[in-house]
Amino acid sequence: MNIGRRKDYHDRFESIAKRDFKTALVRLLEQEYKIMGSRRILSMLADDLEQLHQEYFPERNRLQFGDLVWQTTKDDGQRQSYGKRTEDYAVQTVILPLVRKEDIEERIFYRRGVRNDKWRHIEDRELARIVRLVKSAKEQGGLLNGAEVAMMMNLSLTTVGKYLRRYYDEHKEVLPMKGYVLDQGSNPTHKGIIIELYEQGGSPADIVLKTSHSQQAVDHYIRGYDQVLALAKKGQDAVSISQITGRTVNVIRQYLRLVHDFHPELEVKVPELQPDLKRRDRLLRAKKRLKK
Repeated sequence: MNIGRRKDYHDRFESIAKRDFKTALVRLLEQEYKIMGSRRILSMLADDLEQLHQEYFPERNRLQFGDLVWQTTKDDGQRQSYGKRTEDYAVQTVILPLVRKEDIEERIFYRRGVRNDKWRHIEDRELARIVRLVKSAKEQGGLLNGAEVAMMMNLSLTTVGKYLRRYYDEHKEVLPMKGYVLDQGSNPTHKGIIIELYEQGGSPADIVLKTSHSQQAVDHYIRGYDQVLALAKKGQDAVSISQITGRTVNVIRQYLRLVHDFHPELEVKVPELQPDLKRRDRLLRAKKRLKK
């Protein structure tokens, strides 16, 4: 695979990186302080001054070239609950590394090759940026959701979801997005990922690190799965398991799908959620809320 440098790419993109602190400092030394000499020496001096500035003024207290100031959901241990609006969650201001010099260099130095190779390179570049943004937000106490990432990256929600699935498939690590950490939605994605790691022999502590879930949440999912698995081995159906465990039929169906995937020898049946079962689930949830 040849990697080349095209003149029009160079002209259009390389100038973007020349608006940073270092370039402004070199220009100040030359134009205002009339320090003339080797551009290399001035560049080295600017590097030393920039490093000194970083040591005395922590990264979070100032903006760098390509940073984005963003308000997002605060990661303070709050959980998803029915009727809770977006504005009810605490807000965390984060400084995100939206553009870095390596992003610009990747557009200047591009890959020559067949069309599929080019698209793969673009996808790798976009996925790397998504990972950088999401992890940076988490380190600063924030949780980005898919819509926020889509806006920053100018991508569709479908594409963002595709990238998140690809990252998990390749690294067996869940990015700490808001939906994963707060367990939003009824889709068994959280259970599926945690139970897959559990079935592969992962310890609960390792699963916590890989999924960004709390120890309590991981233990809860594993305990629920083990209960359903044990009852399924005894031939109990979804409604019976729901009655025994006190969990809704819909939740039991999610666990049964996982049992079906990881233990096909049991030949468990995953029922459709009929209207009467939906009503039963609503009543069970209402009873639980009254007990609280």
